[in-house]
Amino acid sequence: RRGVFTGASGLQIAYLSGIESSSDPAPAYCFTAKDITSLKMSLLSNSKFKGVDILLTSPWPKDVWNYGNPPTDVDLKICGSEQVASLAASLKPRYHFSALHGANYERLPYRNHVVLQESAQHYIYAFTIVPMSLMDATELVKQPLDVSENPYRKAGKEGKKSHVAEATEDVPAQQFFFDLKQSQGKKRNSDGRGGQAKQPRKHPQPTGPCWFCLASPEVEKHLVVSIGEHCYIALAKGGLMSDHILILPIGHYQAMVDLSTEVVEECEKYKASLKKFYKSKEKRYVMFERNYRSQHLQLQVVPLPLSCCTTEDIKESFIVQAQEQNIELLEIPQHTDIKQVCGLNVLTVYLEH
Repeated sequence: RRGVFTGASGLQIAYLSGIESSSDPAPAYCFTAKDITSLKMSLLSNSKFKGVDILLTSPWPKDVWNYGNPPTDVDLKICGSEQVASLAASLKPRYHFSALHGANYERLPYRNHVVLQESAQHYIYAFTIVPMSLMDATELVKQPLDVSENPYRKAGKEGKKSHVAEATEDVPAQQFFFDLKQSQGKKRNSDGRGGQAKQPRKHPQPTGPCWFCLASPEVEKHLVVSIGEHCYIALAKGGLMSDHILILPIGHYQAMVDLSTEVVEECEKYKASLKKFYKSKEKRYVMFERNYRSQHLQLQVVPLPLSCCTTEDIKESFIVQAQEQNIELLEIPQHTDIKQVCGLNVLTVYLEH
């Protein structure tokens, strides 16, 4: 019903099987409060315990959506187990996977300590996992911009707490629900198998470290401005202007011509939003996509002042530079589908009117 598995690398996985039962003895497919207590004590008795790397449970933890992004496909009034929430609060997993409620939900990361009151503890962001025992303490306590309060910590003494829960009340949780292979927000069929919806086309995986895959440890997350379902935007490192922005896919795509439909649609939304933003600053933008010896798509968005740069001025600058560098520059008619005329290994420039 419960246990801890430690791999050869030191990766530690705690698991709790079945659903919650209030009776004792419980059916074989259920767990009880005694199972929770036993699992906690087997780990918390170690004075060097910092948390487990992965926690696997069937029910979701109750109130996991507190301070964060609530799921839209489940009934929050009946969803989740307080016992599992208590377990997560004590074991502080860096990743927590639960599957009982038949919906795909990815919670925002959250911290495991109260700011300015407790020592910094680890959090989670994306599923690139190194055993906690091998990580430097400074890496464990770095926090992303969208981190929230611990959802299992409630103000005051709400509800009745067992003796074990009170003893471990100050040991908070670490939680993340993540699945790169499932489309976001889609329910499963009642038989537990995936639906018959068309699966997205698989895209290439990086052959080495990638500075732009959002799940990669190489990403400089302090530059990230906004994260969507399929894309994100970030400030350019060493940008041409102070508000030089990049639009990037979260997954590892090399070029616009390689993007799936849903990623393209979200790119267009970000482009429209940035156009409005720059217009409010009396600017326009030039956007270019460089797909030459580049692993990960980067849409470079460079603002220019409206007062001194017309479309013809910008176009002429590109033509002059192309001639000087002996580069063949082809002008594509407006509203042309880029996939029909262009492959990889090119530089594509978009002049926004």
